Amino acid sequence: QFLVGYNTGVMNAPEKVVFPGHSTGLWSLAVAAFAVGGPFGAIAGGRLADTRGRRGALLIDTWTFLLGGLLQTFAPDMYTIVISRFIIGFASGFSSVLVPIYLGELAPPTLRGMLGTLTQFAMVTGILVADLFAFPFATESSWRVLFSITVITTVIQLLCAPLLLESPRWLLSRDPSSLRARYIIKQLRGLRYDHDVENELGNYIIGGAAQEQEEKSQSVVLKEMLSHRKLRSLLVSSLVLQMAQQLSGINAVFYYSTSFFEGVIDNPLVGTTVVGAVNVVATYVALLLMDSHGRKTLILWSSGGMFLSCIVIMLSLKGYFSNILALVAVNAYVSFFEIGLGPIPWLIVAEMFEGKYVAVAMSICSQLNWACNFIIGLVFPYMNTVLKEYSFGPFALVLAFTFVYTLLVLPETQGTTPEELIAEMTRRNSRSMIYQVNEEDVGAIDLEWRKAMEQLMQEEETQMQKGDYDYGFNPIDKQQQQKK
Repeated sequence: QFLVGYNTGVMNAPEKVVFPGHSTGLWSLAVAAFAVGGPFGAIAGGRLADTRGRRGALLIDTWTFLLGGLLQTFAPDMYTIVISRFIIGFASGFSSVLVPIYLGELAPPTLRGMLGTLTQFAMVTGILVADLFAFPFATESSWRVLFSITVITTVIQLLCAPLLLESPRWLLSRDPSSLRARYIIKQLRGLRYDHDVENELGNYIIGGAAQEQEEKSQSVVLKEMLSHRKLRSLLVSSLVLQMAQQLSGINAVFYYSTSFFEGVIDNPLVGTTVVGAVNVVATYVALLLMDSHGRKTLILWSSGGMFLSCIVIMLSLKGYFSNILALVAVNAYVSFFEIGLGPIPWLIVAEMFEGKYVAVAMSICSQLNWACNFIIGLVFPYMNTVLKEYSFGPFALVLAFTFVYTLLVLPETQGTTPEELIAEMTRRNSRSMIYQVNEEDVGAIDLEWRKAMEQLMQEEETQMQKGDYDYGFNPIDKQQQQKK
């Protein structure tokens, strides 16, 4: 997710030094191509996660980032930059689907919330790092160094690939008797006795079986959602919040704040970096507020605060207030975004819908979010040129509508927090084990496990020595043929 954030912000500063003389339209297309690739990557990420495994899909995603980064770093012209941005956007959409799945299946219930939070921190930190690196590298002679950070980061990730574990849930979905899945569960949970692993294994199998029972085709689920009045209303609310998140203009700030701050402060890069730093701090504050205040309340504070910030920004640009106040208002705008419209549109989907509807609702929301992201990335430079001091006016209108819609229509979903839901699922799973291990058989099971694990480790060492160890790139069908 660091790379997603970094590549969101990296095009902000070097607009005037990357192939000087390009048109506004061509640069806007390069920025917006990131959002064009995102939906395609999101679709591919879900499919490859099922066919190649979570680990294999993550490696493919890393190689995709590397390809896009190399093209961007060594691009001979702006058209290659556009292509590279599409590829990087594809990889970003890929990871936006894959990373939550991977962490959700590996992390214990007590750490899932924290790890989910860290992914958001990684993304906003990536934006901040892009702003900081712009100071030394956003020049005509060094802009390629700015783009090469993507390459360097992906190379580090590939060097760490041997430490990357496959998801035990995915392994068990393919083979319930998988020794590798049991070995990974033991490593992840730090279990001392192997019969404890068998108990933990029961939770994985029950969760997978329950999920399979709920599976329906997307078209059937979507028809069911649209035919049910309450579900249809919830889906509309989810889509409104996704549109509000992007059409409120937040990515106009992250994509173009350097050009926006020109004439407002002496060094636009300083303003951009301050916004990036405030974004990181605001993300942390949002975590403290998220479970102590209702979702609806936070959306109202967020949209209302952003609306007032837009008004102050426009009045400052008109000369009614000082330019410094414009900078303060932009930072307030970003801060209010992070406490509500930033995280809640995604969080609220899981709280609004039952498990069998969440995947379809999330897929539709993701596609709409990327589409609105593309519109903002492509259109804002023209808005800034035509509307000038009133460039934040359309965003203010969107935020006013969001405030009214939230106040009158949006339901409150905070009833139970995600952590409480996870704890409840864990308690249900622990009360409905597939089987319990007989205490008298514990010694025999441990002995059998030790022998099986030793055999598995020996097989892996032999494969590594021969050079035919599978690192996650072989298709499943091919792997099964090799076993036969």
